Amino acid sequence: MANRRRFLASSLALSAPFLLPRIGRAAGSAERVRVGFIGTGNQGMSLLTKFLDDDLGDVVAVCDVNEGSLGYREPDHFYGREPAAEFVRRRAGTKGLPAGCDAYADFRKILDRNDVDAVLIVTPDHWHADMTVLAADAGKDVYCEKPLTLAADEGRRMIDAVRRGKRILQTGSQERSNPVSRFVCEAVKAGRIGRLSRIVTKVGYNNKTGPGPGWVPEAVPATFDYRSWLGPAPDAPYHHDRCLYRFRFNYDYSGGQITNFGAHCNDMAHWGMDLDRGGPTEIECLEAKFLPAGSLFNTATETRFRCRYPNGVELVCESGPEGVQTRFEGADGWMQTGYKGTTASDPALLAGMPAKGTGRQDSHSLHLANFIDCVRSREEPRAPVEVGHASAVLCHAANALIRLFPEAGPTRAAWDATLGRFVDQEAANRMLVPHRRDP
Repeated sequence: MANRRRFLASSLALSAPFLLPRIGRAAGSAERVRVGFIGTGNQGMSLLTKFLDDDLGDVVAVCDVNEGSLGYREPDHFYGREPAAEFVRRRAGTKGLPAGCDAYADFRKILDRNDVDAVLIVTPDHWHADMTVLAADAGKDVYCEKPLTLAADEGRRMIDAVRRGKRILQTGSQERSNPVSRFVCEAVKAGRIGRLSRIVTKVGYNNKTGPGPGWVPEAVPATFDYRSWLGPAPDAPYHHDRCLYRFRFNYDYSGGQITNFGAHCNDMAHWGMDLDRGGPTEIECLEAKFLPAGSLFNTATETRFRCRYPNGVELVCESGPEGVQTRFEGADGWMQTGYKGTTASDPALLAGMPAKGTGRQDSHSLHLANFIDCVRSREEPRAPVEVGHASAVLCHAANALIRLFPEAGPTRAAWDATLGRFVDQEAANRMLVPHRRDP
């Protein structure tokens, strides 16, 4: 009977959070938020399309170091600053809105504009921290794609800049606005599956293949500012597989699928544990596979690591074909959700679950709408800077041990979530801080 009462209470508690935010233009033109998009590649163009589809504000400027080219996620994807600007002008014209949209190669020109209220940073990970700090210092609100950072120490700089400037920052962890993900994570927090003991998260396998040992550098295209693309990253010869969509498979710019998909599924793990801004006490790498030495792609191709948390919960994150998936296991059952759907040990656990959103109600659209609503209201967004930092740091810490794995074998180390460092594992701590240049 006690479990029945707890189940009913959790059902009532979960019914409130799923009211969807309003999407659409503000009541008066003075309320419309003016934004600039920094990064108009694969994800940038996708978010730009959703932003315009839902008429969330005025896109007055775009920026990309690529004037325009094919070869993003798929060979026929033609993206860059000029295609993006033309897309904005064309869409504005069809709706009778102001059609002006400037295109820049240097993101600082957007930050210098007094008519820009907010920026969306949709660049490779190695640029996130510097751009966010500069944007916050320039008085702009920020939507920054996940993972929030490239390195464990960058998040604190971003937090300080955002809080110092009283800015809004939304991390692009759109599962925080997915009604189904919210339902599952809030259900776990409410005790529907009893005391939580174990979480299993899945990250996808690498979905692109780069050149192997002996690869040959290429000439930099005339329309691509490669020096600016590298920015704070180490100097390196140009190859098209180093840039555009494939940057995520090189540790100089990203952390492979651990930070790509892991920033979603492990963020949901923290959410369901009610530990949004904390971290584990111990991390252990159990398995890691890499491409041959000398390959352009150097992030792990398959991984498995384990974390232990102060509340006694064990988290296991591993590669698999599912893409993003998070499974919560408790004393009274289990629930799991991800790209392959949502299931539970007992169908009754899913009672009241909302339908998966589509169109203007998909998670990306809802997450963008939440950001714009918070720019107007000055309320905290669903994925504030501290939450994005915590989920990113978990992925960076795991990657540090993963990178030691080939030589050291299974590696276990105590983790200090307050300091963001390993305890007595200096080799792994060195992996947390990448080599940087002055951008």
